[in-house]
Amino acid sequence: MTNPVRNAPAGFHEGELAVQRRAGVARDAARLTGMLAPARLHGGVSRFLAERSFAAVTARDGDGALWISPLAGPPGFLQVASPTALDVRALPAVGDPLQHLAAHQPVGLIVVEFATRRRVRLNGILSAVSRDGLRIEVEQAYGNCPQYIQRRYLHATPVGAHGAEPVRHGNILTRDDIDLIGRSDTVLVGTTHPTRGNDASHRGGPPGFVRVEDGHLWWPDYQGNNMFNTLGNLNADPTAALIFCDFGTGRTLHLSGRAVLEWTRTGIPGDDDRTGRRVHFLPRHLVAGRLLPLRADTVAAASDNPPLTDRSSAP
Repeated sequence: MTNPVRNAPAGFHEGELAVQRRAGVARDAARLTGMLAPARLHGGVSRFLAERSFAAVTARDGDGALWISPLAGPPGFLQVASPTALDVRALPAVGDPLQHLAAHQPVGLIVVEFATRRRVRLNGILSAVSRDGLRIEVEQAYGNCPQYIQRRYLHATPVGAHGAEPVRHGNILTRDDIDLIGRSDTVLVGTTHPTRGNDASHRGGPPGFVRVEDGHLWWPDYQGNNMFNTLGNLNADPTAALIFCDFGTGRTLHLSGRAVLEWTRTGIPGDDDRTGRRVHFLPRHLVAGRLLPLRADTVAAASDNPPLTDRSSAP
C-alpha cells in the first residue's frame, strides 16, 4: 500500500497565527512551536496510548461531511506500530456517522484519560481500514494540559446493552438533544484545515457551558495554552463537528455543521473566563443514538471550570 503521509510543514499555520495575534499572545505561542514538530511515538507517549480505553476521531463520511466519533476498547487497543504509525483496534459503532470510514484521508485523534485528566492529540493520515481497526500515519503528536477535564472512571458496556434503540438522523435539535447539551460538561470538537488536515480537541466546563439558542450552539472560549489549534482551524475553514456523550447512559449526539469564532467585549454575560471570545456553531446534520460503549458512575468537576455568568442562556 502506498504511504499517503504528506510532508506537512512544521509550525503554526496562518489561521492559528491570526488568532494568536488578535488575542495578543503571539510571542508566548511562538515558544510552543516545537510541540508541532514531526511526530515520534515513543517513551511516555507510547506508554500513555497503550494504557488508554477511549479516543475520538475526526474524519469525513462518504458524502464529505465532517464528524467526530468515539473509539473505545480495552487497554492496548491503541498500539504504536512504529515511531510514526498507530494501530487502533476499534471501529466506530454500527449506526455511527463514521461507521463506513474510508481510508486515505486526513484524521485527527484525541486520546483522553478522564481519571487522571490527561490527553494527547495526534494528527495524520488514515492509511488503512480493516475489519479489525485503523492504521494512522501520524504527523503530529503532543499533549495538552489537564484544564477543564472532568474526572471520570470509565468502564466498558457493550453498545445496546440496555436494549436496542434506533439511531436517529436529522437536522433539527429535539428537546432531548437540547437537554443532553444542557447537561453536558464535556464536548469533543472536530475541525479541519485545507492543507494541514483534521484535528480533534476537548472542551469542558460546568454543565450548561454550551448554550443553545434558536437551534444554534455557542460556548465561551477559556484561557488555554495559547496555541489556538481549534480556533485557528476555524479561522481558516468553518467546517466543524461536535459530539456530546452522556457517560451515564451511553447516549450520544453527533453534530456536523459550521462554526465561527466571535470576538466580544470582555466580561459580557456569557464570557465566563473573560477572554472576549466565543464559538458560534450552526448544525446542519445530526445523528443521535446510544453509541458510547463506556460508562462512568460518578464525576468530579474540574476545579478550574469558570462559573456560568448568564444562566438564563442555558437550556
